[in-house]
Amino acid sequence: MSLLPSEPTEFIGFVAPREVSETHAPRGPVIDSDYLRLLAQAHEWGGFDRVLVASYSTAPDPLLIAAEVAAVTDRIGLMIAHRTGFTAPTVAARQFATLDHLTGGRVAIHAISGGDDRDLAKDGDHLTKDERYARTREFLDIVRLCWTSQTPFDYAGEHYRVAGGFSEVKPVTAIPIYFGGASARALAVAGRHADTYALWGETQAQVRELIGRVRAEAAPHGRDPRFSLSVRPILAETEERAWARADAILAETRALRTAKGLGPAGAPQNEGSRRLLAAAAAGPRLDTRLYTAIAAETGAAGNSTALVGTPEQVADALLDYHDLGVRTFLIRGFDPLEDALQYGRALLPAFRDVLGRRSGAAEAA
Repeated sequence: MSLLPSEPTEFIGFVAPREVSETHAPRGPVIDSDYLRLLAQAHEWGGFDRVLVASYSTAPDPLLIAAEVAAVTDRIGLMIAHRTGFTAPTVAARQFATLDHLTGGRVAIHAISGGDDRDLAKDGDHLTKDERYARTREFLDIVRLCWTSQTPFDYAGEHYRVAGGFSEVKPVTAIPIYFGGASARALAVAGRHADTYALWGETQAQVRELIGRVRAEAAPHGRDPRFSLSVRPILAETEERAWARADAILAETRALRTAKGLGPAGAPQNEGSRRLLAAAAAGPRLDTRLYTAIAAETGAAGNSTALVGTPEQVADALLDYHDLGVRTFLIRGFDPLEDALQYGRALLPAFRDVLGRRSGAAEAA
C-alpha cells in the first residue's frame, strides 16, 4: 500500500461525560461538565482529529454531549454514535446538518444498528439483528437524500415511507458516515453506505481478510471506503514496563468485575465480538504487540484489545495496520484522561515520525 500525501491518517479519541472504564467504576455525576471539558480539550491539545461520543441505552444523549464538546473546543471533529431507528431519518438528518452548521463543519456520524438485543430492548426495540441492518440501510438511504436532494423526494421501503421529504438545511460539506459490523448483512450495508468502515483491534490477518470483504461489497456501488481500527494502546518508557502495565490493567479489570458481582462473560451476540474472542483463543499476545487477554476477560464487549509497548513500538504496530489499508485509528485508554494526554505527547508524534521516515525511505527506493 503506497503512503501518499493524499491519504491522510486520522486519529480519533473517545470522550465520555464522566470517568469510567474497565478499570474504573463510574466516578462523579452522570454528566460531569468539568471532566468532559478537560477530556475534550486534552484530545484537541494532543492533536487528535476527532473524538467519538458513544451511545448505549442508558447513556446521556450523544448529540447533546457532542454539542457541548464543540462548545468547549475550537477545531476538533465530532464522531457521534447514532442508533438508527430511534429517530425518524428525516429528523436525524436535519439535526446533524444543523449541528454541522453550528460547529463549522465538524460533524461525522457513526451509524449503529446495535449488537445486543437486551440493550436495545431497554429502548423498546425488538427487531432481530438482520431486521435492524435492513432498517439501517433504509435509514441511511433517506439521510443521504435529505442531505443532497435539491427537490422533495419520496421513499418507499420496508421500514420507512417518506412522501415529499426535504431538508432546507444541508451539511457544510458531506458529513462522513462511519459504520461497523462484520456479519454478512452488516457488510452489505457497509458496501452501500460506509465512508469509513470501522474494525476492532483484530490480528493483521483478520484485518486483511475483512478489508477485502468490505471492498468486494463496496465495488458494485462504485465506492472505495476508508478503514478504521479501534484499539487500546498501553504505553510505558520500556517494553518490559508496558507489559507489566498491561498485566496490571488485566488484574484491575478482573477485580472490578468481581466487585460488581459479574461472572464469566456470556457468548456475545455480535460477529465483531466473536471475531475478537477467536483471536483471543489463539493466545494473549499476537502479532508481537496485540494483547487479547482483556477482551477474553470481558467477553470482547466493545473495543477491548490493546497494543503494548513503548510509543515507538506501538507506532510501528499501527504502521503495520496502515500498510494493510487502515487510515483511521480510534484509540482510547483505560485511564481515559491521563492516557489521552500521553497519546498526544508521545504516541501521535511517534507515529508521524515513523510514517515520515517510512515514506521517505519508500520515495528514495
